[in-house]
Amino acid sequence: MPFTTRIPAPAAPGAATGAADPGSGDGFAGRIALVTGAAQGIGAAVAALLAARGARVVGCDLRGGPVGGDGDGRGGIRELDVTDGAAVEALVERTERELGPVDVLVNVAGVLRVAPALELADADWQHSFDVNTTGVFHTCRSVGRRMAARGRGSIVTVGSNAAGVPRTGMAAYAASKAATTMYMRCLGLELAASGVRCNLVSPGSTDTEMQRSLWTDPDAERRVLEGDPATYRVGIPLGRIADPVDVAEAVAFLAGDRARHITMHDLYVDGGATLRA
Repeated sequence: MPFTTRIPAPAAPGAATGAADPGSGDGFAGRIALVTGAAQGIGAAVAALLAARGARVVGCDLRGGPVGGDGDGRGGIRELDVTDGAAVEALVERTERELGPVDVLVNVAGVLRVAPALELADADWQHSFDVNTTGVFHTCRSVGRRMAARGRGSIVTVGSNAAGVPRTGMAAYAASKAATTMYMRCLGLELAASGVRCNLVSPGSTDTEMQRSLWTDPDAERRVLEGDPATYRVGIPLGRIADPVDVAEAVAFLAGDRARHITMHDLYVDGGATLRA
């Protein structure tokens, strides 16, 4: 089976957030993009948008398998556990051997373990860092070395606005995302002289399976939009929860040539929810 992932374009989210035309000059035509966490949510939206704009997308996820496509049997997600450094290196090596150099790496794979800070289990704390931080380290190390040797490339990691603003019940998630944010900034500084750009996109509440897992009662969505004093959380000034494609658009911008002079940047995509604290 060919190694390239065939992923359908995302449905248009509406006039206000619709994707730009694939020929709009983002520079992805013929480029190879590796996207982790590509089986659902933000990762699937990123993979679809980059593919629509001409990239040859290799989508990876712990849950490998087929995705919706054109029915010719070529679509699919490559199975990958980002916590396994050897597996990451093997996949990157195979990708470059069979397809060519990876031009864009997008780290989206992540997990959320919710509990009060003093009640977190060791396993949940460790797993949060294994995926959200060490997984990013593994992919960036493997791909980044190759990019640096070639003198070009773009790495974008999807973080979280929780890395910059405390959240009740999300200590492990927020801490792991904060660690990843600083790692990406340090990496960007070290790779800048090699022509490799490293940036972050930090979403707030986004309509994904992870977000909906937090909604345990009928008023949960309203509290996200309007704010919740009991959890010291402001609402979303723009009055809407993000669609995954909103985040994907920001990723595509930072990954593409239009952002050629941007590195070590952390772009919040949260409708103003953090008041950019």
